[in-house]
Amino acid sequence: MHTLDFLNAKRVKEISQIAEAQWGAGLPKDYFYLLRKDGDLFIVNRDIEKLNLDKLRLNSLGLYIGELRNYELRLSIEGAQLLGPKAKKNAVEITNEQLSAWLHGEDLDVETESRGFVILKCGKDFVGCGKLIEGKVLNFVPKARRVKSG
Repeated sequence: MHTLDFLNAKRVKEISQIAEAQWGAGLPKDYFYLLRKDGDLFIVNRDIEKLNLDKLRLNSLGLYIGELRNYELRLSIEGAQLLGPKAKKNAVEITNEQLSAWLHGEDLDVETESRGFVILKCGKDFVGCGKLIEGKVLNFVPKARRVKSG
């Protein structure tokens, strides 16, 4: 069973600095953050402190926004939508055709100066996060969330 840890201000600041280094945008303030032992990161409203959680065994709580591994943050689709509008770097603009391929689970060929994990943007929409390696953005859209062909 995974356990969730509420992060203290110091730990949230460390993770926010990782996000700042990757995208030029830190984590939103005025929320609680929880980290599961496997590195999954969740965000919850501060109203959670009004609840008594002592007797509950929680596997997840709030909104999953990404995972923290090896001092890198890989955002979920919702995490990309949360940080994307504030991102100053490593945000890659894609076409509607590339968006369709992405949502079908395909990797994307892109020409960009960005590196590492990038936030994908199509028009005004932030559609996800992938790892850029040698001009190709690796797709991390979960199979359950992909568009089915045929």
